[in-house]
Amino acid sequence: MTNALEDAVAEFGRHLRAERGVSPHTLRAYLGDLADFCAYAAHVGLVEPAALDITVLRAWLARQHALGRSRATLARRTAAVRAFTRHLHRRRLLENDPGLLLGTPQRRRDLPAVLTQDDAAHLLDTVDAEGPVGLRDLAVLEVLYGTGVRVSELCGLDVDDLDTGRRTVRVLGKGGRERTVPLGEPAARAVQDWLRAGRPALATENSGPALFLGARGGRLHPTSARRIVHTRISEVGQIPDLGPHGLRHSAATHLLEGGADLRSVQEILGHASLQTTQIYTHVSAERLRQVHRQAHPRGTRREL
Repeated sequence: MTNALEDAVAEFGRHLRAERGVSPHTLRAYLGDLADFCAYAAHVGLVEPAALDITVLRAWLARQHALGRSRATLARRTAAVRAFTRHLHRRRLLENDPGLLLGTPQRRRDLPAVLTQDDAAHLLDTVDAEGPVGLRDLAVLEVLYGTGVRVSELCGLDVDDLDTGRRTVRVLGKGGRERTVPLGEPAARAVQDWLRAGRPALATENSGPALFLGARGGRLHPTSARRIVHTRISEVGQIPDLGPHGLRHSAATHLLEGGADLRSVQEILGHASLQTTQIYTHVSAERLRQVHRQAHPRGTRREL
């Protein structure tokens, strides 16, 4: 028997890919969630989009909760099925959109580990930058921390994305949104050293315009970039083990600690929503007390 619901999910996937421009990671996650939903719907005898209602949506999510899915997974699966029913309603395959009746599970924000400013300086000042691989690894660490880019964005950079005169880098972020990010002097210097003495040694005819290369000359893969970060941190020792996202988180935290406003940090990080940037505002209580003492007219204790 033809499962029209599965066909609708496949069509929704093509819509996300062609018209919404979602990332491959998001596309895989949504389609995986909806495949699970289709299997559940078929189990209870629903194979037509028009038969979907709030009862089956809630029953499926309740089953996910009973299976012990995390709050993050439940939130994503809720978002996936809501996007799907909205799409069906717009295509007139559903008379009403039952997804509008779904609440969104509160997702707990588990913040990654963050380096102190001293830890970051120690890491970058002690990395062994000998040879082409060493030059590349230092440049990778400097760019990740110096710009706060995502690891996928770092690996997607081309040589022409660098503007050495203005010390900026053009980044293609989520949803195809392009932004220009400042590149500090240490990061710019590390990249120039890599381009001058490192990249030519690893480049092959298959390297193309990629800025960062793997050991075989192809574009550096995010998995390899993550391994570089973990390995280099473990070599330094005595600082928290974290990955590229931890360096991004550290960059955002240190920008805020240095006095950057939230909107500027949002622009640098490439967040579509300011609410996403707000998770980085866990500035230490001591800094908040210091700001209060300096800025508030009654912030300083006075003798009576």
